[in-house]
Order: sequence, then structure tokens, then C-alpha cells
Amino acid sequence: MTETTLSSLVVILAAVALAPMLADLISPVIRLPAVILEILAGVLIGPALGWAEADDIINFLSALGLCTLMFLAGLEIDLQRIRGGPLRRALTGWGITFVAALALGAFVASVDGMADAQSGFLVGLAVTTTAFGILLPILHDSGELATRFGTEVLAGSAIGELGPIVAIAVLFGSDAPGRTVLVLLAFVAVVILTSFLAHRERNLRISRMIETTLTTSGQVAIRLAVLFLAAMVWLASELGLDVLLGAFAAGMVTKLFAGGANRRDVEMFESKLDAIGFGFLVPLFFVVSGMKFDLDSVVDDPLILLIGPAFLVAFLVLRGIPAAFTTRPMPMRDRAALAFYLATQLPLVVVITSIGVETKRLDPSTAAALVAAAMVSVLAYPMIGARLRRHGAAA
Repeated sequence: MTETTLSSLVVILAAVALAPMLADLISPVIRLPAVILEILAGVLIGPALGWAEADDIINFLSALGLCTLMFLAGLEIDLQRIRGGPLRRALTGWGITFVAALALGAFVASVDGMADAQSGFLVGLAVTTTAFGILLPILHDSGELATRFGTEVLAGSAIGELGPIVAIAVLFGSDAPGRTVLVLLAFVAVVILTSFLAHRERNLRISRMIETTLTTSGQVAIRLAVLFLAAMVWLASELGLDVLLGAFAAGMVTKLFAGGANRRDVEMFESKLDAIGFGFLVPLFFVVSGMKFDLDSVVDDPLILLIGPAFLVAFLVLRGIPAAFTTRPMPMRDRAALAFYLATQLPLVVVITSIGVETKRLDPSTAAALVAAAMVSVLAYPMIGARLRRHGAAA
């Protein structure tokens, strides 16, 4: 490890540590999610001041953080709760969004002179996402998770994470989408098989070992979870699929494996995984993503300041509104709140734009406009949604 890598890593970790502290400091004035400050910190220490740069080692840690983020997102999905009507409605809403967003992507690609049709697909896919990992703590803190409204938001945001990941795997996994679909079906079969194994009766010796090492240096449960994550990511990569799909599936199956344990052990297990992910790897990914933000494009092309708001509106019109009007019957104010919640985007927008820029399928200025719009959506849309819900409850 070179001296440049070490110095950059120290600066990045300083940004990781300071972001939540700064978010808490300014919370009386404005409530900013730490993830926004992490990306802004990356822009500051990277392209703005040049204090840190991303080499192969830091890029690897960043990729590991991305896989961990997708794993933790999959771990939060409660399939038992959202199955049936909520899941069907969420799929319908996302399907409408997918078609409309791809039409928008094709339009943007033609106007912007992008490389090929896949460039437009990337723009469209970015619009179809929902920031599940960001919405979850917001819903928890507001007490919405236990409501029927919260179930609709959970289902919609879960599909808003999983749908784009599957689309990325099919459209960008290889040059033969038909073969990719067959491989994807094989991967799904593996996931179903492991899910079936998760419901079988556990070996008493292994169960005892997992329980007794949760508070010792053994940490068998955590080691097995990390091993399973690595195995699913490796399997997805070997099959030519996007590794994010493997990480997301690993989280969903791990949730099923953990379901048989007592509540205290499950909470301890998940808190330890959160500590690894949100304490180190995930914020590192967001800071490094900010370091890759094309600040020069924004400075050289002020038109981005107009494109960004257009994307922000597209998030609401193309992602939020279809979901709001395909959900179960509810008051119009609640439909509007649902639309704003599901139009909240960021993590997968960063992922998709990073893929586009690295593969030269997406213009850096367009990527910068999408990320900027997503950051504003995280800042504004959940706040508007929560206010609409409060007013609805008062009425």
C-alpha cells in the first residue's frame, strides 16, 4: 500500500466519521441525511480540493461497500409482509414507470448525442429507482412501518431497488440478453433452493455455536453471512450477471435464515452487520462516489443546473405518480405522500451513473445532473411526504 493510498484513505475515513456528526450538528436548522453529506464531502476532498484520490485499493473498498449496501438492503426486505396485494401493486406501478422512463431515456439519448441505445436505457433505469435504504429509517422513526401505508411504501421501494438491479443484469450483463435471461433464471433457481434450505430444521450443534459466539470473538453468524455474501457475488459474477444482484439476493436469503432464531439474537446479528456496513464500508462507497463526481462538467456547462431540476420532476412524475395510482384505495393526500416517498432516489442513481461513465455510455454532465437531482430528492421528497401524511392524519 503506497503512501498516497494511505493518506487518501485517512482523508476519506475522516469524511466518513465527520459526516454524521455534521448532520446532527445542523439538524436544528435543516435535517440532512448523512449520505448527502458523505457525497458532498467526497466532492470536496476529491475534485474540489484534491486532498484524496481513488486508486485500485480504494476502488476495491468502494466496490465492497456497494455490495454491502445491496446486501443490507436485501436483508431489510420482509417478503412475508409485502407478498400478495402490496407486491402485485408495486410491480404494476414499477412496470409503468419502467416503460415511461425508457422512453424518456431514449429521448435524452437522442438530444444529448449519447453513444448508443443502452445510454438511454441507463438514464431511464436511473429514474425507476427508489432509495429503499434511506426511506427505511425515516419510516421507522415516524412510526409508519407498522401502518398499511408503510407496507405500501415498503413494497414499492423494495421493487424500486430490485427491479433496476435485475434490469442492469439483463441489459448490461452481456452482449446476449437472451442468454442472460436463461442464466438469470438459473441464478433464481439457486436462490430459491437456498431459500428452501433456510426453512429446514437447523442442526442443533450449528445453532448452538451461532448463538454462543454472538458475544465472543468467534462471531460464527457474522462470518457465515460474509461468506454467503461473497459466494453469491462470486456466483453472479461467474454467471455473467451484475454482482449487485448477487449481493441483494444474499441479503434476502440471509433474512430467511435468520428468521428461525429468537428476536434478541436476530436484532444483535443485524446490528453487527449494520456496524460493519454503515460504520465503514457503505459510507466509504458514497464518499468515493462523490470523489468521482464530474465537478468540471458542472462548472463548464451551467445548463446542468437546468437539467437537474428536470430530472427531479421526472422522478416524481414517472416514478412516484404511477405507484400512487396503482396502489390500494386511499385518500388523495396519502397517494400524494406515497408518490413523494417512492420518488426519493439516490444510491442506485449513483451506481447506474457510475456504470455509465465508466463504460463511456453516459455523458459525465448527464450523470452529474442525475446525481444532483437525486440528492435534492432525498432532501425534499421524504419531508414533503411526511408532512402530507401528518396533515392527512389531522384531517
